[in-house]
Amino acid sequence: MLDDRILYIDAEALVIDKPSGLPVDRPRDGTPALADLADSLRFGFARPPGLVHRLDRDTSGCLLLARNHGAHRRFSASFAEGTVAKTYHAVLAGVPEDESGVIDLSLSKVSSASGGWRIIPARKGKPAVTHWQVERVIGGRALVRFEPKTGRTHQLRVHAASGLGLPIIGDPTYGPTDDAGGDVPLLLHASRLVMPRRTKPAIDVAAPLPARFGAFAPAGAG
Repeated sequence: MLDDRILYIDAEALVIDKPSGLPVDRPRDGTPALADLADSLRFGFARPPGLVHRLDRDTSGCLLLARNHGAHRRFSASFAEGTVAKTYHAVLAGVPEDESGVIDLSLSKVSSASGGWRIIPARKGKPAVTHWQVERVIGGRALVRFEPKTGRTHQLRVHAASGLGLPIIGDPTYGPTDDAGGDVPLLLHASRLVMPRRTKPAIDVAAPLPARFGAFAPAGAG
């Protein structure tokens, strides 16, 4: 149940702090997904809320759902127009040479029968732009704030690994899981979302770093 992970709710919108490991859509392996829990998020409405955007299975944080069809159309249009402000935090497997910058690296999807699909940098791919800033350094690793200006699949994971040369800790696709090769969770979190609205105040929601971020997480993080 997700009742204790509600960050915002009104007649139009619902924002939850999605836990890491919860798929948004039903995966082939049969793992329970957000889609299976949607009915529990009606909160008195006749229909469950609808997904406006998606987070990867192992990415936690702010996830917006629309509570009626009109809101879903408006919110989806805002994402398509690039007017939604999104902030993520990630721990990298090292420290960037600079303190901040902009990654402008186009991306494309490739697939093979043996390796499945992945996203790669490609000159003729879809434009992808990410602003970034180092916030803290602990033990030779950096906590970086990412502000994507586009919304490509796996954008931050590929921009970290290929744009900065430092994969996100726990990323099994674009970098080693950790320095020793063990299995650790993906340290990527959607920490803030700002959705503008024409006739109402913007939805401005933040989700604190979870406990899996270790020393980078606030004391008492769940």
